[in-house]
Amino acid sequence: MLVRPPFTSSACVFDWLSGFITLGGGQSSKSFRLDRMEILSGLAGHPERSAPVIHVAGSKGKGSVTGMISAMLEAAGFFPARYTSPHVSEYRERITAGSRYFDESVYIQAGMELWEIAETVQRGSKKAYALFDTQSERGEAPSFFELLTLYFFLCARAARRDVLVVETGMGGRLDATNIVDPLVSVITAIELEHTQYLGNTIAAIAGEKAGIIKAGRPLVLFEQEAEALNVFQEAALEKGAPLYYFPRLAEIQSLCFDRQGTDFSLVFKDGEGTAPQKETPPFRRLSDTGKIDITLSIPGKIQGKNAGLSILALKAAFPRIGAEAIRSGLRNFRLPARFERIRENPPVIIDGAHTPRSTELCADTFTSLYGEGGILLFGCTAGKDGETMARLLAPHFSRIIVTAPGSFKTSDPEKLFRFFQYEAEKIERPAQPRVSFMKDTEQAVRAALNLGEESGLPLLGTGSFYLAAAIRQEPHCKKS
Repeated sequence: MLVRPPFTSSACVFDWLSGFITLGGGQSSKSFRLDRMEILSGLAGHPERSAPVIHVAGSKGKGSVTGMISAMLEAAGFFPARYTSPHVSEYRERITAGSRYFDESVYIQAGMELWEIAETVQRGSKKAYALFDTQSERGEAPSFFELLTLYFFLCARAARRDVLVVETGMGGRLDATNIVDPLVSVITAIELEHTQYLGNTIAAIAGEKAGIIKAGRPLVLFEQEAEALNVFQEAALEKGAPLYYFPRLAEIQSLCFDRQGTDFSLVFKDGEGTAPQKETPPFRRLSDTGKIDITLSIPGKIQGKNAGLSILALKAAFPRIGAEAIRSGLRNFRLPARFERIRENPPVIIDGAHTPRSTELCADTFTSLYGEGGILLFGCTAGKDGETMARLLAPHFSRIIVTAPGSFKTSDPEKLFRFFQYEAEKIERPAQPRVSFMKDTEQAVRAALNLGEESGLPLLGTGSFYLAAAIRQEPHCKKS
């Protein structure tokens, strides 16, 4: 008979789950296997089938898109469950009842179910033995992300949520979330990322993301480079999936933003869906004028585009949702570390941007609102394109502090520091920024905040969600 663990809170469950984390974020070739996730889900009675699903993948913006879809569903009267990663302040941010945490009783009940499943596996269930026997060549214990994903599905089922909005962790084809059969698949912008796992070309990475496309299910697609677009078009055609390509169906007009948020109009075109047959999408039914005016609480051009994609995805899944729910949901939507101002005087902004394009957009928004010559605190994990990000960011700041993005993931801050030094030396004086290196993350955060207070200059902390979390955790860095 199984001895039940003393789970008395969500914190207890997450502490237990943390024991499955591979320190340094290391992965192996056996870390990505859907057959193992299918067995885990089967042992749980397939909780991923408890409600309709909207599945979101991409290189950047997928967390925002997942959150925006969930917020609009709530405003329309649905009861969504939302799964995103990583978290900024605590693990519950990844597994939520829409914009709120689940009741503690839900986290505890689902945690008990998850523990019993893990115990069944570890005790040698015949069904799971070949995949989970750690002594065999094929076997490997369940991964942290597999168990966390199953935990989300268990929480959603226990709370009887009626829509699941699910963000992939990495890639798509072999991601643990890809056991779902969604109402609609959504793919955001594609960049070179996680190349050691997903491939070294845009086409290869797009191929991994395209793995979430399901037979006959619509695909809503963000604007893509030609190389990626070709991959997605071929995959949609092969799967018989209607393809709703954002640039063909809608455009963002009259976008402007300030420190309080972003305003824009989403204008619908006369384009049609493609494959397996042309379909007239339901988007234009939102208004008689063919457009909808939107206000977001998050500043930035990219968030306007993310919101536009979210609207198309929502309408593809639930055509009857109206304009007022869309406007209300997006107006009230917030998400940690997406150009989040956590202090006003002097301004401190944190953003989880960690690809060249996303950091460039983040810096553009920052300098548009707070001017050139501020302070940059930067740290990214190993495998990211730190060299390109240094080239894009260095010219905009007068002081740059390079650090490690915490200790959870492997990083090479010394190498990153050299990139920023090189870029700074190319800038003509007196605009040449001063670059400092502090390997200890907490020390670097305190130094950057103190420098901001002494100089009155605005501070941007970016490059990693882990660094954003470290900044947010500083006791005197409270959101104003």
